Amino acid sequence: MRLIVRKTERLSGTVAAPASKSHTHRAIVSASLAEGKSAILNPLACDDTAATIEACRLFGAGIAAGGEALEITGFAGRPKVPKSDIHVGDSGTTLRLMAGIAALCDGAATLTGTPGLCARPMDPLLRSLADLGAKRSKSLRNDGCAPVCVGGRMSGGATKLDAQSSQFVSALLIACPLAENDSVIDADGVRSRPYVDLTLKHLERSGIKVWSRDGARFFVPGGQSYAPADFAVPGDWSSAAFLRAAAIVTCSDIEVLGLDSEDGQGDRAFSSMAEKIMSGNGTTLDLGDTPDLLPALAVVACCAEGETALGNVGHARMKESDRISAMCTELRKMGAEIEELPDGLLVRGSELKGAELDGHGDHRIAMALAVAGLAAEGETIINNAHVISKSYPDFARDLAGLGADIRAV
Repeated sequence: MRLIVRKTERLSGTVAAPASKSHTHRAIVSASLAEGKSAILNPLACDDTAATIEACRLFGAGIAAGGEALEITGFAGRPKVPKSDIHVGDSGTTLRLMAGIAALCDGAATLTGTPGLCARPMDPLLRSLADLGAKRSKSLRNDGCAPVCVGGRMSGGATKLDAQSSQFVSALLIACPLAENDSVIDADGVRSRPYVDLTLKHLERSGIKVWSRDGARFFVPGGQSYAPADFAVPGDWSSAAFLRAAAIVTCSDIEVLGLDSEDGQGDRAFSSMAEKIMSGNGTTLDLGDTPDLLPALAVVACCAEGETALGNVGHARMKESDRISAMCTELRKMGAEIEELPDGLLVRGSELKGAELDGHGDHRIAMALAVAGLAAEGETIINNAHVISKSYPDFARDLAGLGADIRAV
């Protein structure tokens, strides 16, 4: 699929934010681990969450879609050994969380995904799972990436985790309560901390106890059980960032509905960060906790006066694409004054022009480039835009409903 976007002078109206992908993943996993039935209301339906649903089914959860809810019957902390390999598509969250669940099996499970996903690191998580008793945890190509085989059953213990991805921490926090013994996790250099906090909130509502010191050392009592619980998924601040960015670059007022200002999603920070960029004074922003905002903020910075430094986000190179390199490459095609830094981007206000671009197999890159196209003179074509269905299948339709000149081909 390609997106064809033309400069748009003004957006207006209201739009409902898609449901949170991060919350949907965690709610499905928590309900699957519980004994009894749970209802997940307003779940996000996208490629990534579909991967988590199918993986949990293979581990033994009963999951049925009914109206705007998922009804889940959990496997009470005892996942069965899957009868086939689990293919998680391009979902890094699914891969990491399912590795934790696989460590609770009385046997071994193989997890794999797309070629892009199989280039993303898994070794730190595999080492920690082995430390905690899942001794048969390994990369099948011996490159520290998927496909991986995870064999349990996890017994508990102590591990020091290289927390270059918050998903590694979340996977351990979700699995360790079901180990026979207590666990201690020393998470070194936690990145994207709000996602870990989100996991802890889901554990709390499921009756799971975890103690933390300084947000880096976690004590997890073993022998716990997940309680079934209903959960209504709030709107997704990460996806909403692209709608808000579209309003900023077109100097428009729109209303995005369904967002909870008290929710723990780190990407709530988009509006305050964008406001600093648009002040025209030049600014430096630390994106250590909000790497998913890099693509949208880079586009906003192109449309602002002065110079913006987006830093402390080297972990954005380990997403669906190297987002630092991808945004620099594609925005330069549009005439942007932008420089790639080791851990971020340096962006100067620029006059953007339409160009033919590539989505780099990354949903957030493709959406950010579509937003840039709204501010660029002429026509912008974004190839390989089908990847947007990974998190926000209705993105183009929602933008068009606000008045954007955008169409999918």
